Amino acid sequence: QVHVVESGGGLVQAGGSLRLSCAASGPTFSSSTMAWFRQDPGKEREIVSGINWSGGSTYYADSVKGRFTISRDNAKNTVYLQMDSLKPEDTAVYYCAARTEISRYISIRIYDYNYWGQGTQVTVSS
Repeated sequence: QVHVVESGGGLVQAGGSLRLSCAASGPTFSSSTMAWFRQDPGKEREIVSGINWSGGSTYYADSVKGRFTISRDNAKNTVYLQMDSLKPEDTAVYYCAARTEISRYISIRIYDYNYWGQGTQVTVSS
């Protein structure tokens, strides 16, 4: 079982940066695929970025490539999402998710992730 708690959201101007953190607990964290999703009211939840258990493989949605960086520190049971060059369209609630099923691939499907945090609001003003 993995328990996750996000932090680091807030209000920032366009072009600014934020770093989200996801603190996880549980014996399976270090073998879990971790991901960040986001959801704007009235829209479907979408994957932003994912990282495999070792950190050696990552995935980014096209909309954030070159601007966001995902990383993890298994010694600290934490996953990070560094968000640079933020745009108003990045405004959403950001969720950290864990997939404890062992897999070689980073899934982009919501249903493959079995543990979720409560979310943290990111608001980018123009």
